[in-house]
Amino acid sequence: MTFRSRSKVVLSSAACAAALCACAVGPDYKRPPAATGEHYKNLSPPSAPPQPIPDQWWTAFHDDTLDELILQVDVSNQNLAQAIAAYAQAEAVVRQARATFFPTISANASATRVTSGSRGGGTTVGSTPVVTAGSGSAPGGGNPNGTITTTLYQVQGMGTWQLDVFGKLRRTLENTRESAQADFADLASARLAAQQQLATAYLQLRGADAERRLLTASAEAYGRTLEITQNRYRVGTAPKTDVLQAETQFYNAEQQEAAMRLQRAQLEDAIAVLVGKPASDFKIAETDDWHIPIPEIPVGVPTTLLQRRPDIVAAERTAAAANANIGIQKAAYFPDFTLTGSIGYLSTTVSRLFETANVTREAALSASQTLLDFGATRAKVAQARAQYDQSVASYRQTVLAALQAVENDLAAADWDKKQYELIKKSSEAADESERLTLNEYKAGTVDYTTVVVAQTAALSARLTLAQVTVSEQTAAVSLMADLGGGWTPAAQAATNTQP
Repeated sequence: MTFRSRSKVVLSSAACAAALCACAVGPDYKRPPAATGEHYKNLSPPSAPPQPIPDQWWTAFHDDTLDELILQVDVSNQNLAQAIAAYAQAEAVVRQARATFFPTISANASATRVTSGSRGGGTTVGSTPVVTAGSGSAPGGGNPNGTITTTLYQVQGMGTWQLDVFGKLRRTLENTRESAQADFADLASARLAAQQQLATAYLQLRGADAERRLLTASAEAYGRTLEITQNRYRVGTAPKTDVLQAETQFYNAEQQEAAMRLQRAQLEDAIAVLVGKPASDFKIAETDDWHIPIPEIPVGVPTTLLQRRPDIVAAERTAAAANANIGIQKAAYFPDFTLTGSIGYLSTTVSRLFETANVTREAALSASQTLLDFGATRAKVAQARAQYDQSVASYRQTVLAALQAVENDLAAADWDKKQYELIKKSSEAADESERLTLNEYKAGTVDYTTVVVAQTAALSARLTLAQVTVSEQTAAVSLMADLGGGWTPAAQAATNTQP
């Protein structure tokens, strides 16, 4: 058969194989159903129409320092840098999978020394006969062995193309693409977690500043009361126990203030790590007055979590990748087809290497099939199906956990709001009780123990009010993060391109 006719057979076979490429073995993916419910049970009607959660959700707190710190997370946070690198690796794997749809082209050049057994027999390299006219002599001449040494020069280009007849390559690309989308969502989840941790730590730090100011003011007030008690003791109108109680009250406030400074320093160091800076070089200035509004957060309906939470999207994309892997394993039941071809030049003389007479061509269509593996392929398919079932269960569990987190956030926000109003009234009453009791002590109508009790109650109420304020703010952070922040998976469209 001539090369031309053989090429026609090969190309016809390749065309038939390509016609079969419309199908791919294995199940086509459908999003697994997940129970979400129709509404949140702990959601109270908002007092005013809430604004949509912005992409930069932390700006809802209107704090310039917080805005500046969170923007540094993308630049310097090392946990986020690891997630970015993991996503870059996944994208590279997708590009590798796409490349398998195209031929692999290579080229080589060689010079080979060939020794023939007789003077007139010639030499054959591959399927191409090469007639040599090298050095040597007739029998009985100067070359008693009758051998001829020749140098063969060859330049050749080769191509290999694996035909995706049964969809193995397409399922592989699908698997890598969905895995890359899962890594993209994992990256978004890591970024959101770092932002949430930073916002929470920052709000707690500002709460520590507020509590420290309350303790400083209380310690100053207790110091003045101690002076009054000492003066009354000197003139004989107060017993020594009143002085001791006043000293205890004063030093307890000083100790609490020192503990609050320690807590603030630890929170500041935690923020330094989150923004990727050495704790020894990082400082957040204290503020004398600090008020952060509690934003109204649009919660929506539970089904929106399926698109807004990156961890849910990551779990769903992992299930899609596992589904594609079933097709990859099932493709082992069918043969693999490979189209190969080469063209080049072969000559014994460099100067005549690229002449038309020295052209060499080859083309072939090959198929390979495993005939007997004693159930290994069947076991791999069963393993892939079990992995898919596992990923579906993980996806549904992730949805349930997300719904639980949002419900908890809503309940906490509602409780904190009610608690704040009650403690605010309690604190105002305790402050008034402290003022009246201290005046009565100065007038000599009550003992100092009554003053201590009133002061302790007033300080405790003030601290609790500050703590509840921080709790409201951090609950808002948690709710926005559990709703997915302002994230949407639209950016993943870039990874959805089909080959």
